[in-house]
Amino acid sequence: MPQTIHQAETIVAIATAIVPEQGSVGIVRLSGLDAIAIAKQLFHAPGRQPWESHRILYGHIHSQQTIVDEALLLLMESPRSYTREDVVEFHCHGGIMAVQQVLQLCLQQGARLAQPGEFTLRAFLNGRLDLTQAESVADLVGAQSPQAAQTALMGIRGKLAEVIRQLRSQCLDVLAEIEARVDFADDLPPINEDDVRSRLQSIHHQLAQVLLTADQGELLRTGLKVAIIGQPNVGKSSLLNAWSKSDRAIVTNLPGTTRDVVESQLIVGGIPIQVLDTAGIHAATNEVEKIGIERSLTAAQSADLVLLTIDATVGWTAADQALYEQIKDTPHIIVVNKIDLLADSHPTTLPLPHSPIVHTAAAVNHGIPELEAAILSAANAGDLTAANTDIAINQRQAAALTQADIAIAQVEQTIANALPLDFWTIDLRIAIHALGEVTGEEITESMLDEIFSRFCIGK
Repeated sequence: MPQTIHQAETIVAIATAIVPEQGSVGIVRLSGLDAIAIAKQLFHAPGRQPWESHRILYGHIHSQQTIVDEALLLLMESPRSYTREDVVEFHCHGGIMAVQQVLQLCLQQGARLAQPGEFTLRAFLNGRLDLTQAESVADLVGAQSPQAAQTALMGIRGKLAEVIRQLRSQCLDVLAEIEARVDFADDLPPINEDDVRSRLQSIHHQLAQVLLTADQGELLRTGLKVAIIGQPNVGKSSLLNAWSKSDRAIVTNLPGTTRDVVESQLIVGGIPIQVLDTAGIHAATNEVEKIGIERSLTAAQSADLVLLTIDATVGWTAADQALYEQIKDTPHIIVVNKIDLLADSHPTTLPLPHSPIVHTAAAVNHGIPELEAAILSAANAGDLTAANTDIAINQRQAAALTQADIAIAQVEQTIANALPLDFWTIDLRIAIHALGEVTGEEITESMLDEIFSRFCIGK
């Protein structure tokens, strides 16, 4: 893991996803002192192509007298590379065999297989990225929506790091003034307590603003799991199809058509949403139906949000009430479907004054925008497409910033209690250390282990 890494070693990994018959290009990446020497052993560039930094060479990768692949080679000399080491990339034909053979040749020449996230870890250790930027690289790779990708790019550009460094600098300035009074009490005027309080309150307010982005960041990264449940033939599959604008689920007039959980991936207001269309929940008449219903209940229990769907033409039934009792403690929305089939325009009355209710007619694509708005409201997400997504902290960063926020509040309490200046510095140092953990200025090997083990190999 990261603490055992020797940066003198040259590392290699496949840097692109490899799927049979998918993808036209596969990249094998080398980084380290011997990267260029290994490349020259394996790559033949015909003619007089110069081996210069940031140039692309055309040629063949060979093993002894056998040509392994026709490829391009990209050379990036230190420090103008992702890792700030010498980096070489072989751009091979896609698929499995070419990149696997090139990888094996690099290993035979003395390179070591890279650990997960080791290229980005070296970029961090060599000062090219701070820790927030490194984590944003992983977020960009795993982004499931344009908003998530945009937030990750802002992180890579240092938007979060800039805010955190400013806060840490303000804390250091306050600490310096306090320590100066401790060390040179006879030579300096008394410290201005009101000014210190004002500065600490400003830091506290700024920390609170950044912490507010934690939920937004979690939604952007992991999204929501939404389960559509209800009695048979209330229109759950029609609702999924209307929502996803595709025929993901079979729709007929026969009750019980859906026998298993059908999944669909959607983006709503910038949030990735996994929608689960479940089998109708009722008294099963055979083993297959029983299994489907059990899976439906499991999906509902694991979901972040449940859409309990009922038939407007039937109204609220005892069976609906029984289902409601099972999910009422889970975030939920009551979807009254098939309102287009009502004899009049009056909505169905429900005995649920505290549950959000949306009326839809899935068969004619009516009510989907209102349903999406209700989902965003239930998730406390608002419209992320209109929100400022420059900053969205993750759980690790939120934990460190919460520690800093608590420490700043404790400093304010210490001042209010009229304790000596020495006591002011204790929690202020804790806040400074916690802020440093966010950017990596204060970091432990075990923390690096935890962070970079979540990266893919080759990044």
